[in-house]
Order: sequence, then structure tokens, then C-alpha cells
Amino acid sequence: MGWHVMTLDDAQPLLSTLITVPWADPRAVELRRRMDVEMEARYFAPPVRETGDVDGALTVDPANVLATVLVLDPDGIAIAHGAVQRKPADAKVADIEVKRVYVDPAARGRGAGRALMLELERIARETDAERLILQTGDRQPEAVSLYESLGYAPIPVYEPYAEAIPFSLCFAKSLR
Repeated sequence: MGWHVMTLDDAQPLLSTLITVPWADPRAVELRRRMDVEMEARYFAPPVRETGDVDGALTVDPANVLATVLVLDPDGIAIAHGAVQRKPADAKVADIEVKRVYVDPAARGRGAGRALMLELERIARETDAERLILQTGDRQPEAVSLYESLGYAPIPVYEPYAEAIPFSLCFAKSLR
């Protein structure tokens, strides 16, 4: 993918790189583990919300993953993770779904999430997909803000999230 300049703030640019790795890459696995810990604290610490099969709804089948992308800081440390996957063949439109977007808390607000999402969009555009879709939750205002700033529009909550995760928020962006 090469090196990209990302703006940390108005005064300080950060030289980072975006790389595509296998789903099972240890750095990707670690970032997903950290995401799980953070989401558990945000959504399932007391008071616990009643939900359906959250684990089932959030499960990613590696066979459907088109790409897993990491953002590395200048020291080569993975600071952000995201993936894109094909939706099942019975989906109404040719959708590609963004999965497991996570930015290390120390790197938030510094361009890593935006760079990651733009790379996932680039990858999705190389397919025959009509749109990119994603699910997030109502306790992630920073994620919602990022998605909206990139042109994602709210859509009805789609399966498997509608039943399993009632506090879901879903978004889509046309790829055409």
C-alpha cells in the first residue's frame, strides 16, 4: 500500500502506512481482542442491556473476508484495524460490509480511522459491489461522526443485527 501522510493535528503530520494482512495476523487478532474488551465495557457493563445472540451477529467468517487492513504508526505498531467482507449471496443488493473497525484510543482523532476507512472503500470499489454497509452502536458517537463525515447515510438496521443487537445503528455509502 505504501506510505501515507496523515495529519495528527494542524501542526504535526504523522507518517504512517496501511497494510493488508491475513485475518489471522497476530496484530489484527490483538486489535480485535482490544476492541472486544472496549465494546464489552461500553455496552455490557452494568446496567446490562437485554440483547439477542450478540456473539453470533458479530462473528466474521474468514472465508468471506476480502481484506483486513491495519494502520501502522511510524514505529511499525498497529494502531487501527478494519476489514471488508462479502455479504451472503441472498442479499438484496451487491453489498460489501465493513467489519471490526477499531482505532487504538491513543491514536483517535489523528486521522488513522479516516485513512483506514478510505482504504476499505478503495478495496470495495474494486469489486462489483453497489454499496458499502456497516453496523455500529449507539454508544459510539465518535464512530458515527467519522462515518457521517465520510458520506455514509443511516439505513434501517439489517440482519443479523436487527434481532440480536437492538441498539445497532447501520450506515451505507454508494460505491457508484
